[in-house]
Amino acid sequence: MAPRLDTSLEQLLERYALRSAPAALATLVATAGSTYRKAGARMLIESDGRLVGLLSGGCLEQDLREHAAAVLAGGAARVIEYDMRGDDDLLYGIGAGCEGAMRILIEPAGPGSAAASALARAGAGSSRGEPVALAVVHAGPADALGTRAFAAGGEPLGAGRDAALADACASALATRASGGLRWSAGPVPLEAWIEYLAPPPRLLICGAGPDAEPVAAQLRALRWAVTLVDHRPAYAVPARFAGATVVHATAAELAARLELDAFDAAVVMSHHLPSDALYLRALASSRVPYIGLLGPRPRRERLLAELGPLAGLLVPRLRGPVGLDIGAVTPEGIALAIAAELHAVMAGRGGGPLRGSSDAAH
Repeated sequence: MAPRLDTSLEQLLERYALRSAPAALATLVATAGSTYRKAGARMLIESDGRLVGLLSGGCLEQDLREHAAAVLAGGAARVIEYDMRGDDDLLYGIGAGCEGAMRILIEPAGPGSAAASALARAGAGSSRGEPVALAVVHAGPADALGTRAFAAGGEPLGAGRDAALADACASALATRASGGLRWSAGPVPLEAWIEYLAPPPRLLICGAGPDAEPVAAQLRALRWAVTLVDHRPAYAVPARFAGATVVHATAAELAARLELDAFDAAVVMSHHLPSDALYLRALASSRVPYIGLLGPRPRRERLLAELGPLAGLLVPRLRGPVGLDIGAVTPEGIALAIAAELHAVMAGRGGGPLRGSSDAAH
């Protein structure tokens, strides 16, 4: 199961935990051409105009604020469409030049709303490492519009008893694929965006020294799930790694203390040669698909030599020295290089420059 890189859901839920004021949820349900975000992207628009997340590069947000205010005042969801292809862009007075079209559902999403409950349910499942489907009905009767969550074996939250919607969500979970749905409830046509949500990437950092702090901070800024392990009590301090899980354990205890196969990647960076050897030994016997090793090539070769036959299990997955070549020299720059390589790997990309690439690369 490939991890999910769009963590706007987690970003919204973090904000929900801090606020209790009315808000509107804007969800991008369909796009055509080149657009800043793709279907499934979400933005929270609070009653005071504050935005959490973005659906465009700032071109549409002020207009969306005005629509959100109307939604909050009237209590009913509405659909907004923008077509910025060619001369049509000038009709909106935006002049973005993005050459794309977008369809956006805006719905009430304050405390106790169906949308807030659906997002919370999806977030809870995702935090447990479980895939979830979110159904966003954006065409049909006014009382049918909105977001519902669905987990395998359950009923869509707030979805009523519509079998077609439930079946589509179950299919999305089974096929691990998002897509549009058109169906009818009697004579009434409806349309929805069914989004398959895999859990965000889960990263293990072996070593919690000072230079692990910017690495964890970079990955937490992406809302990825980060776990750090270190045998040194002075380093294994949760307060140093906001939002991450910190485990105090020896490298020899790694496989016993953690379910290694649950991680999408691991970075070994304890700066302690015997510990790094034990970390790599445990990871070699795991199914972690990506293993990064901090340090120069001679150090990597020395560690591989110490592993003996286990090195053969490790080499196809090992990236060492870890990180993209961006000329990094500071701990923060090295952290950026590591995070960039991890992101490229999770996205199935090579980490090259964007120039000359397709729009899909953005």
